[in-house]
This record gives sequence, structure tokens and C-alpha cells, in this order.
Amino acid sequence: MKKYAILILFEKKEEKPMSEKKTIYVLGHRNPDTDSICSAIAYAELKSRSNDGNRYLAARAGQISPETDYVLRRFGMRQPVYLSNIGTRVRDMEIRKIPGVSHSLSLKKAWNMMAELNAVTLPIVNRENGLSGLITINDIATSYMEEQDSTILSKARTPYKNILETLEGEMVVGDPEAVFTKGNVLIAAANPDVMENYIMENDMVIMGNRYESQLSAIESGAGCIVVCLGAEVSRSIRKLAEEHGCSIIVTPLDTYTVARQINQSMPVRAFMRQNDLITFQPSDYTDSIKEIMQKTRIRDFPVLERGKYYVGMISRRNFLGIRKRSVILVDHNERSQAVDNIEDAEILEIIDHHRIGSLETMSPVYFRNEPVGCTATIVYKIYLEKEIEIPPAIAGLLCSAILSDTLLFRSPTCTEMDKKAAKALAAIAGIDCQTYGVEMFTAGSNLKEKTPEEIFYQDYKKLEFGDVTFGVGQISSMSGEELKALEPKLRPYLERSCKEHKLSMLFFMLTNIIEESTTLMYYGEEAAALIEEAFRLKPENGTARLPGVVSRKKQLIPAFMEAINKESAI
Repeated sequence: MKKYAILILFEKKEEKPMSEKKTIYVLGHRNPDTDSICSAIAYAELKSRSNDGNRYLAARAGQISPETDYVLRRFGMRQPVYLSNIGTRVRDMEIRKIPGVSHSLSLKKAWNMMAELNAVTLPIVNRENGLSGLITINDIATSYMEEQDSTILSKARTPYKNILETLEGEMVVGDPEAVFTKGNVLIAAANPDVMENYIMENDMVIMGNRYESQLSAIESGAGCIVVCLGAEVSRSIRKLAEEHGCSIIVTPLDTYTVARQINQSMPVRAFMRQNDLITFQPSDYTDSIKEIMQKTRIRDFPVLERGKYYVGMISRRNFLGIRKRSVILVDHNERSQAVDNIEDAEILEIIDHHRIGSLETMSPVYFRNEPVGCTATIVYKIYLEKEIEIPPAIAGLLCSAILSDTLLFRSPTCTEMDKKAAKALAAIAGIDCQTYGVEMFTAGSNLKEKTPEEIFYQDYKKLEFGDVTFGVGQISSMSGEELKALEPKLRPYLERSCKEHKLSMLFFMLTNIIEESTTLMYYGEEAAALIEEAFRLKPENGTARLPGVVSRKKQLIPAFMEAINKESAI
């Protein structure tokens, strides 16, 4: 048989740039069966052809079964993207693009940037845009109010270019790219004779235009003199400064202003926070970070790609405008069977063939539920209604789903519509229902190498009915011997799983397709009594034989619920 590629899922359209497209996930239930996967792919493809400007992406909420894997490979289709949690992530928040700054940036410039950006925190990054630290308004204010050390400017290794920028000055002698690394910062308020006693080597001296004071400072070994009020420096002083290795800065500011502002030239690295920083990644789920953010007094938190590269900042207020992820649910409508955090998602549509469950939506949605044997049958009908041609590969998927869910038309859930749809789809896909169905079930029955957990959750559903919470798993096979061999393998796991997940009861259906019967394994204090009430037979040793029972949806679960209702009414 020829393999067909479905290009429509990936082709570029002209409606909107990709950045503007809204991604909508088409998703089935946890522990997906063939119907859940195939219907999701087929419906995503159908919606993609609606040309509404959105991007529809088939997804899965669990690992696929061997049967489903066979179907996908048979028709040349890739597995849908794995989505274990539909909750919002940091990337769904409005991340504020506050620019990262160099660690050499002056405190003054950092303060001005914060005022312009209306920000209280600035990220400090290296040349590779990796986060080095954070500086806050409070950090800058603390440095200004509490630091009284006259050597703080040199201890901070302040670049001269920062000093020039802060003081609006010009370096008339010296290297503007140099760094002030040694000495105190002094004001030459005394006469030259007194100055000689307190000016030390490498000190920075703030002064006016007095020739004698300038001369005394240079001869005392000052590393830099700052001449205020834009006073002109004589040629002889410049020459002497060059000979002694003393830099000269001329500023238009007065002595008081220079003394008050010069500490603002210190680089932010001297006061930045480097340790115990709370950071997040774009992939982090918002429900997990919310508690962390609420427990700290920090206002802004850096977002780092791969835990290293700076992206932007978020705060608690960013939760207000968070963009919910959009989903279309297929083959289920119950919260207990849904992907994690479904309550945080925007549900747009539900396409299903099961009983009406417990799922709630915040706004009206398109809900289509029909009493047929398979969701794929409904998807097929929508293709017909919209007059959209079904590609052979998609037809193969939909037909496979119907054959799987109806157990080759043997299940009591199977309707004439299912049979009609399957035959029509088989013709498009170029397969024979009976021959292909046996091949599919045989491929899915290869369970020898699988663990009890893998087998159990291959097709598992959790149900809540009143105060009773129970789980039902099912495996179908063409081989009675294979099913019988699974009993001792699965029995210890039932007990362990029931206790771990705190369920009232746990059941597992070993369904023989050929014989149209089920061996029902069970665990739980009330499980045996429930089976006896529901099917009027007495189970023994954790097992019940149910001839004619092959459907979990139509035969097992309704019988259990009726029995639970009777018990509750007594």
C-alpha cells in the first residue's frame, strides 16, 4: 500500500505571521487509546483547513499503545506532541523586556534607567547575556545613605569613564579608560601646608582653581585631582601631573555637588545581588511558581532560558493578564481523565461519544456528543458535513480507530453509523476492514516484553461517582492464551496501584475479541460485592468471568453505576 504524507498540517499559509497565530491543541484523554490519538490527528487536520488563522496541533496526554504505534507507522504518520500538563507556563505570561545592563554601569545611570522604565530592578548580564546579578532601587539607596567609607570609590574599582559621565566632566590629563583602584576621596578645603599632611599616595582630591592647592596635591602623590566649576588648568600643572602620573578631571559642577554625586559613579557590580537569586524558566508552570513568588518580598524575578540566559522579568502582577492555553478535547469530557491543569485551559470544543462527565467550562463551547461506538465516526461525519476531502492516510487512521473501539464491530457500542463510516474510510485508505483489523489487533497484542504498569495504563480510565472513586483498565487481544498469561503478572500490581492512588476499587478487563468475553480482575474491599450486584454472579479469588461483556463504556461502567446507585439508596 502507498504511504501518503499529510502536508496540510505543516504547510505555510498567508493569513497571519506565525508569531501572531494562536496555537490550539487537539487532545484526547490520559492513557490514550487508538481512537483518542487518531481522532485528535484527524480533527486537527480538519480544523487546519478552516483557514481561520489559528494553528491546530494534535497532542497526546500519555504514551501510545503498541496498537496505536502500529496504526501510525502503517499510515506514515508521526506521533502527536506529548502534553502532560496544559497549565499555563511562564512563557504564557507577559514577560517584561527590561534590558540587561553591564556590571560596569554607574549607579547614577542605573537609577535613571529605572526611572525611565518605571522599574525597581535591573538585571546585570555578561557579554553572553548570562545573568550575573540584580540591582534594585533599594540597593542603590542603601549605597548612597549608608556608605561613609572614603575609600569606597576605589574599593568598587570605579572606571574613570563612569566618574566623567556622572560629573559631566572632561579628563584633560590621564586615560579615560583607566580604573580608580587605590586611594581615598578627599576635599581640599585647607591651605596647601595642611593638605600635605593628609593627602596620601593615589588619593582623589576634589578642589577649585587654586594653583597652590593643585600643585600641593600632585606633589603629595595624588592619583587624580578633580577641578570644579570648569576652571582652566594651567599648562604647567598639566605637565607636572603627567610627570607624576596624576590624572586631572575638569567638571562644571561645584565642589558640594561633586562631593555629593561622585559616589553615584560606582559600578553596579559593587552592590548587585549575586547569591540565592530566585529565577524562573519560560517552561516553568505558573501554578508551581506562584507559591514561591508569594512567599518572598522580592517584586521582580528574572526569566532565564536554559537556566542561564536572560529573557526578561516577571512579577506577581503578571498573573493578571496571563494567556491561557487553548484546547479542543476529543474522546472524553471528564476532568478525571483530562490532562493535568485542564481547569487552567481555555476549552473551545468537545467532540465525544461517552456519557456526560464532570468537566466544566468558563464560557459556552461547541459540544458534540453522539451515541456511536467511536469518536472517529463523529469526526468522519464532520468531514462530510463540511464537504472536506479526506486524505487516504487520515482515512486509515479514522478507520483504525473505529475498528479498535468497536472490536471489529463486535462491541455492543457499535452502531450502523460506525460500520458505514468504517467501510467508507477503508475504501479511501485502500484496506479491508476484517483483514486489516486482525493485523492491527495482533500487533497490539504483543505484551510479553511490557511491564505490568505499561500494560495496565495502556487503556485506563479513572471514574468518580458520588463518594466512590475507582479505576478501570482494559486490554483486548485475539489470543486467549496471551490474556491468561497476564493474570499472575498483573495481580500484584492492582493491589499496589489501588493503594498508591487512594482508590476505593480497581478493575482490569482482559477482553477476548474472538470469544467476545472478558475476564475481570479486581481489588478493593467493596469490589467483589459491586461485581456481584452488577452482574448477578459471584467472583472468586479476585477474578470474575463475564461472557458477552467486551465494552467498558456500555456494559461494565453503566452496570457498576447502577449498582452503586442502588447501594446508596438503601
